[in-house]
Amino acid sequence: MFLLASVTDGVDGYLARRTHQVTTLGMLLSPLADKLLVATAYVTLVYFAPTLVSGWITVLIVGREFLVTGLSSVAVQEGMTLRVRDIGKVKTVVQIISVCSVLMAHAWKWWPIGSALLPGEKIAIGSIWLMLAVSLISASAYFRAFWVEALRQSSQRRKPAPFVMQHPGDKNVRA
Repeated sequence: MFLLASVTDGVDGYLARRTHQVTTLGMLLSPLADKLLVATAYVTLVYFAPTLVSGWITVLIVGREFLVTGLSSVAVQEGMTLRVRDIGKVKTVVQIISVCSVLMAHAWKWWPIGSALLPGEKIAIGSIWLMLAVSLISASAYFRAFWVEALRQSSQRRKPAPFVMQHPGDKNVRA
């Protein structure tokens, strides 16, 4: 079900962009729905597979998701464009892979691939750590892009006043 929900969400976004059906409401609600899907999955995995997904990792992931969503909402409201879509898409794919690998590792300890048996639990734990790293890198990219764009917009709105203002008739006196 998680994989199906993730795939249909991706197809929905792709079709909206391809057919030029992107709306402001969709730009705000789609990421929120994505975050709810991911948050629900990780919170459930803490209960479902606590040896594979730690509670503190889930707190970091869910916190990151909502912080970035809030930041993106502020950016949209302020007319900012945050150019970090690619890292966000990579993060989403890694999250989907990590959730699916934990679900598979919970059901099957060993994964038969050809003539080899792969350790499912180790792969799942590795995918969780990879997901955490990519998520934190992605969050820092969003916050950096927001900061850079906010500074750019701020400098365009007003130029800072000089420290010492000259008045007509003042003479430059050097100490």
